[in-house]
Amino acid sequence: MKKRSVSAEDGFTLVELLVVLAIIGLVAALVAPQVLRYLGTARVSTTQAQLKNIGSALELYYLDVGSYPSKEQGLNALVTAPASVAGWNGPYLKSQGGLKDGWGRDFLYDNVAGQGVRIYSLGRDGAPQGSGLDADIEYRPQ
Repeated sequence: MKKRSVSAEDGFTLVELLVVLAIIGLVAALVAPQVLRYLGTARVSTTQAQLKNIGSALELYYLDVGSYPSKEQGLNALVTAPASVAGWNGPYLKSQGGLKDGWGRDFLYDNVAGQGVRIYSLGRDGAPQGSGLDADIEYRPQ
């Protein structure tokens, strides 16, 4: 067996390391925006699915109680029984965590006479209106 001697020429040069780091940086710069776009659309899809789930729970509540929760009772009526509500047979959702949108904010709820029930999220920016990922996402039970 021949022993190998360690010399000053073994290893990587600074230039080689810089080239590898530059390549890694370029790949990251190309991939990162695509990954962030997928993350944003995944949160929108999660919010839409959660809205449908809450809508189904509201329909079950309506069948049991005969009306939707008031605006004051809000969506919490799907998890805990409101005071003085006859026929409540819940919980209709397993936990309060089901009342959060894809960005971790509480869903908003309106029950206006003549206009019906509306459950909605303000989107990524948390402000009314918006477009793209910032657009409001809403659900109205039929």
